[in-house]
Amino acid sequence: MAAIFDELLLRGVKKGQIPARTQDAREWYRTAARKSGAHVPAKLVRSGSNDPSRGRSQIRVGDMYLYHYEPKHKKTLPYYDRFPLVFPFKKVPKGWLGINMHYLPLPLRAKLMDNLYSLASNRKYDETTRLRMNYDMLNGAAKFRLFKPTIHRYLVHHVESKMVYINPSEWDIALFLPLERFYENKSRIKKGQVYKDSRAMLRGS
Repeated sequence: MAAIFDELLLRGVKKGQIPARTQDAREWYRTAARKSGAHVPAKLVRSGSNDPSRGRSQIRVGDMYLYHYEPKHKKTLPYYDRFPLVFPFKKVPKGWLGINMHYLPLPLRAKLMDNLYSLASNRKYDETTRLRMNYDMLNGAAKFRLFKPTIHRYLVHHVESKMVYINPSEWDIALFLPLERFYENKSRIKKGQVYKDSRAMLRGS
């Protein structure tokens, strides 16, 4: 899994783009990730789970994770993301509530992420950095309104892999990698329908 992140980080640093520090750098890594081609999320999750520096058995609120998920009620859900890219913001019985960035189209993902950076615990953008947030904080500020379609509850016993930790220096890369896989029961559906529903929710909020 590290290969795609290492490759893009190396290319960016050579061009003077220090991850997450400036808006220009964020845009550079997002664009590079979007143009990096197709990726198989199952392979990335599997390799990340086997990497001792990335595979986690427990989450920390405010970190970013990618994992394989099979919902308890997937037969009755309108759809779900099999490979969520999540910032957990609250631990709940048997799991957590999180912001799954995949439920937003890329332009809105970027806009929400730009605002979430204001909640970073420090400006090192290394393993000491996380987002300091809770539901009331997110719900109470207009600049975070895009988070509403992204909120989902995840049950730990329905995570089919380790939680793969994404370093803060890699957030913008992970954000724009084409890793979302939406399913209705066992059938894959187009992400355009999900984005249409998310936009409708935002218009009604």
